[in-house]
Amino acid sequence: MDPLSLPKLKQHNSLSNIIAIFLSTMAMLSKNLHSTSTPLQLLLVLLSLQRLFMFQQWNWNPIFHLLLLSCFFLVYMLRVGALAFKPPSVYLVDFSCFKPPSTCQLPLSRFIQHASSIISFDSQSVEFMAKIVASSGLSEQTYLPPALLSSPPKTHQREYIKEAEMILLPLMDDLLTKAKLSPRDIDILVVHCSAFCPSPSLSSIIVNKYSMRSDVKSFNLSGMGCSAGAIGIDLAQNLLKTNNNCYAIVISTEILSAGWYSGHERSKLLINCLFRMGSAALLLTNRKEASKTSKYRLIRTLRNQTAFDDKAYLMAIREEDDDGKLGVTINKGLLPAAGEILRSHMTILGLKILPLTEKLKHIVSVIRKKFKDKQGEIYMPGFKTAIQHFCLPTSGRALIGEIAKGLKLDGRDVEASLMTLHRFGNQSSSSMWYELAYMEAKERVKKGDKVLMLGMGTVPKCCSCVWECVRPIAGDSNKNNPWRDCIHLYPVEAVSSVSQT
Repeated sequence: MDPLSLPKLKQHNSLSNIIAIFLSTMAMLSKNLHSTSTPLQLLLVLLSLQRLFMFQQWNWNPIFHLLLLSCFFLVYMLRVGALAFKPPSVYLVDFSCFKPPSTCQLPLSRFIQHASSIISFDSQSVEFMAKIVASSGLSEQTYLPPALLSSPPKTHQREYIKEAEMILLPLMDDLLTKAKLSPRDIDILVVHCSAFCPSPSLSSIIVNKYSMRSDVKSFNLSGMGCSAGAIGIDLAQNLLKTNNNCYAIVISTEILSAGWYSGHERSKLLINCLFRMGSAALLLTNRKEASKTSKYRLIRTLRNQTAFDDKAYLMAIREEDDDGKLGVTINKGLLPAAGEILRSHMTILGLKILPLTEKLKHIVSVIRKKFKDKQGEIYMPGFKTAIQHFCLPTSGRALIGEIAKGLKLDGRDVEASLMTLHRFGNQSSSSMWYELAYMEAKERVKKGDKVLMLGMGTVPKCCSCVWECVRPIAGDSNKNNPWRDCIHLYPVEAVSSVSQT
């Protein structure tokens, strides 16, 4: 301890000396308030202060002893209080991704043949869909549910339930097996599906099938689009902050047969072309012992949306066409609107996670452009200074490319996103988990690395999650990873370049 850090006090017991000692002592002890210092370490700081006072040969009397003890007690109580009110950390124990059976694979040739056999599609509609699929970046190995592979497609409530059970039940089984838990160990259940909202709900179907506890907190989200995966995590996190020692399961799914469009409007046919079968389930907990066995710790979540704006509100809307056929209209202005909300979202997120140097560079460039160089460019912070891995929306190569440009990402940073789009298609809110599974299968995620998951949905809305890897992941690719049998084939060079988006 540096004696010069304390004020030079006169050798008499004036009130100013007492105040100075009190303030100096509090300043030194407060440095340890939010650190990992133990009470013993704080006490050693106190004793060193006491030795310093004796070394300075001040007129020592009981008031100084009382003063130092008061400082220690006050700081220690503040530290205990801060720890007591700090919400528990949320950990990702494990996750599972559903891999459909090979009978559900849909090569482009089969897609064209199948669409041509559907009476409700004319030749122009089939030609348009074939063109979109061919240029979308999807491979020949993406999947559609059995109901949509029938001719004509079966789009009835009974088929929707069959598809939901086909996906959700094996997914739950796999996750519970990985975590070695019983369904009755689960305290919170969050299920989200944008297009299909039955009664009883999807969450109720799972509670019933697995005979879960009567006090399980179950939630069912719908209509949230591709951002629902991150929104479900945000909801589960808030519940875990107020309920101790709990397990929460969050399921991201999309029942494609419920969103199929059988008309002629091109703005509605896009859904048939881009969305493919997939689902993911993750197990979260706030138990302290999970810090040693879990894969990731949730660092931060962030949400914002533009539903208040009428123009943005109508960018993607589920409605009937002139013939009364239901479908989702995708308007042309969706991509620019998504870019605007993304810039706003990443600005807020950057203020929270970026290092100070990046923030200062951005602020200086803004000031320079406003007051000095009107033609100058505003410095865009590099998110790679804080994040090592990125899971981006798989809505298309164009969107992935624009996000990569804004965040200063290179081909390797967006490889998982492009390969997920290529191998599995756009799986709505569950795509981000297939991206993380890709990184794990490649054994790229190391202990201490941070992962950004970015979800963007209709309206548009934006939601992100930042995770920190808390243990080595190497070897986990053997645990029913959806990429296990094909990871050696990736990346595919023909679609791996951001410049092609």
